[in-house]
Amino acid sequence: MRTGARLKDWARAIKKDVVALYIAGRDPRVPWYVKVAAVAIAAYALSPIDFIPVLGYLDEVILLPIAIALVIRMIPEPLMAEFREEAQRRSERPTSRAAAVAIIALWISAISLTLWAFWPTSAP
Repeated sequence: MRTGARLKDWARAIKKDVVALYIAGRDPRVPWYVKVAAVAIAAYALSPIDFIPVLGYLDEVILLPIAIALVIRMIPEPLMAEFREEAQRRSERPTSRAAAVAIIALWISAISLTLWAFWPTSAP
């Protein structure tokens, strides 16, 4: 198998695991501390903003897979298999443009609010 094909398969597996972690974060059978870690990793992985700008893609290539692997180890294997199956089913469904618009609007609102709060104003 070519290296490019292996990397694509690995990237697809990581993407499904991120969705599986999001599902795990909403499941009542998962301990609360694992839920927090799973949702945080999923949010970081799915966020379009690079939170560690100095490292660039390095964090997404090295740090993120390590974090995903650590959180996956905290989830019992039968549950993780179930979450992966659900992630597979969700990946076969069509994507929601309304959700994409809502997320973009949320980010624009957050950035606008931050700029408004910290924008320097002239002294009276």
